[in-house]
Amino acid sequence: MDMKLELVVLPVADVDRAKAFYVDQLGFHLDVDHQPNERFRVVQMTPPGSACSITIGTGLGMPSAPGSLKGLHLVVSDIEAAHGELIGRGVPASGVFHFGPGGRSDGPDPQRSSYNSFVTFDDPDGNTWLVQEVHREGDA
Repeated sequence: MDMKLELVVLPVADVDRAKAFYVDQLGFHLDVDHQPNERFRVVQMTPPGSACSITIGTGLGMPSAPGSLKGLHLVVSDIEAAHGELIGRGVPASGVFHFGPGGRSDGPDPQRSSYNSFVTFDDPDGNTWLVQEVHREGDA
């Protein structure tokens, strides 16, 4: 049986501010913005090329505090290009880094091996994202 993760609910304090960050700055696709009444709103957005979306909103019954989600991963085929795009879009991202024998080091992994070059950023609420370089068959 296949089990596919298709949606992650993200706790945010201000839905409009978060929507602007994810759509306007990060370039996520806006799938849904539905508000049938003042107590309920659901906004679903999908990163370019992703099969998994995020949802923010009000009245979703979120037990978590805004900004409490840490370590969400976005996977890219070129960490330096991704870093450049994030900075170009005004996202306050870290520099590119990797882990080696001496611990964390600046710059991409010297061998550009999968799962070892990263960039981090926080959304306006403090939810933490990690961008990770992964090479898969068919990547350009």
